[in-house]
Amino acid sequence: MKTLITLFLGILLTSSVINAQVEITSKDFFSTRDQMLLANEINESGEPFAEALGYDLDELDPMVLNQPDSISYTLGIENYEYSRYHLGTVISRSGIGLHMMWAPVVMQMAAMEPPGFDGSFTGTPNGFNEDDELMKIIMHFAMLSGGMAPQNPWPQFAEFASGDPHLPQAVAPDFQMDFSTLRWDRSLMDKTLNPGAMGQTLMKQYLWAQDMLGTFHDSDEEEVVPDGTNSPDSTDSPHFDPDNNIYYGGDNTDGFIGQVLTAEGINKTMFLITSLAYDGTELGMVDPATYNPEEGIKYFPHGIAVTESTVGEMLPPKASELQVTDASSDLFDQLSYLWGTLNFKNMMDPSINDTPHYAYHEVFDGDPFPAPMSQTGIPGPFDLMMGTSKVIYMNLMAMHFDMVNGTFVSTSGLTTEGMPQPGDEISTVDAGYLIMVLKKMKEEFMSTHLEKMALDAVNAQSTFVIASLKDPSGGFYNSYTLNQGADNSAKTAVSQASAARGLYAAYELTGNSSYLDAADEAYAFLMNTYYVSGQMAFRTEQGNDLATYTPFNFALIAGALREAN
Repeated sequence: MKTLITLFLGILLTSSVINAQVEITSKDFFSTRDQMLLANEINESGEPFAEALGYDLDELDPMVLNQPDSISYTLGIENYEYSRYHLGTVISRSGIGLHMMWAPVVMQMAAMEPPGFDGSFTGTPNGFNEDDELMKIIMHFAMLSGGMAPQNPWPQFAEFASGDPHLPQAVAPDFQMDFSTLRWDRSLMDKTLNPGAMGQTLMKQYLWAQDMLGTFHDSDEEEVVPDGTNSPDSTDSPHFDPDNNIYYGGDNTDGFIGQVLTAEGINKTMFLITSLAYDGTELGMVDPATYNPEEGIKYFPHGIAVTESTVGEMLPPKASELQVTDASSDLFDQLSYLWGTLNFKNMMDPSINDTPHYAYHEVFDGDPFPAPMSQTGIPGPFDLMMGTSKVIYMNLMAMHFDMVNGTFVSTSGLTTEGMPQPGDEISTVDAGYLIMVLKKMKEEFMSTHLEKMALDAVNAQSTFVIASLKDPSGGFYNSYTLNQGADNSAKTAVSQASAARGLYAAYELTGNSSYLDAADEAYAFLMNTYYVSGQMAFRTEQGNDLATYTPFNFALIAGALREAN
């Protein structure tokens, strides 16, 4: 749930003690992009961060508060549970998106089924193959993992922008296995498709899928460590062997959910490139294999309204119309989706050989998911994620990069002639997060012509951040308008956090000490200017004792604190 919190930090005249009064001012608005960004940052600040700090996760018990200490419990239990709650809520319970029954790959597979397929998995023919096809897929995932599907879930392939997280009905006692009473009121949702919301959810799907599918287990749910020779499959076959006692995932539940998350991510990205590419006039498809923005730009706009229609009794509604409501290209939207595709590309990469990838290779060998084109001659999920990453990156360079000033800009669009029409402002938040994602772009496209392009982009944006967004008197401005100058409004904590986040990433990639020095300055300014140690909280704006917390600014601050460690 989106919760807007104001924290008043009032310094008493008679002492140096700071009193904090907390007031929740919004409880009925869930921004999918912001909430999933927070869940992603909290996820990375959870179990992985606790282990990096030297904690043994086996010592943690969710029922024993703050043991062995409060830091380990907060990171390893509370952050983990927060992240997992949002994962389950968005991808399978709330209904805040388009149902997987109408996802592109599911519909394609349903169309290929033989006559008489309708009703073969649902018990009753209804004129549609898609519900049977989805049931067939889910049952197959359950067999491969030993897991069990819940009743009445709402798996989805494209998330809506926002909704009201309150449940309009009483929750049934069996809610853990029957999700029907966990549905939100879909009439209160903003049924707009936004690349930022879809992208941050894609990243969330990746983070959990790679964790859940990075090992195997046996029928007793004991781990079977992948070594490149063991497999759930039959010898010399991509298909499951029920007799070798090896299943996908770390346990039954992980194996099942990990496959569902992966299927959702694949269908979402297929939907993006086949239905949501915009040329300034109409929505359609973009072919990553042949796309060249110089021959006509096709990009993913900020807002696409969805009209849903009922297609049959007891069936989920289907999108019947897609209409562009905001044709702008938003930099944070694009980097959010690119963040997800780059990481899924890495997970699916057949050339990487380590313990988790030995497990992933079995997932993407033809069953349960298609193998890459390098092995079959037909594009698979790896090629989909790689190709979509290239499309988004090429659009970033064509639409958002100002070569004269050496910076990206936060918004762009097309003229009536279809030419790029970039804005003139770059926010420090956008710049910092873009550098972080471009670092991943460079790493994932090593030994290709895109590697140097991405590296050059990292250096250009990092140099601009230091030269134009850094205040010589301390801290980083919130934004910069080309040919005018920096924004002189009160500096925000998220600007300092994002500058640090991006510049630390630039240093890790290049070894350039000037990036490290500037990142350290941003972090020091964040801690010295905004952190109130007595309350263990941050001011959100310089000089303002009224701190307003949102999922978005909480996420950015949390991410920077982790990366600076």
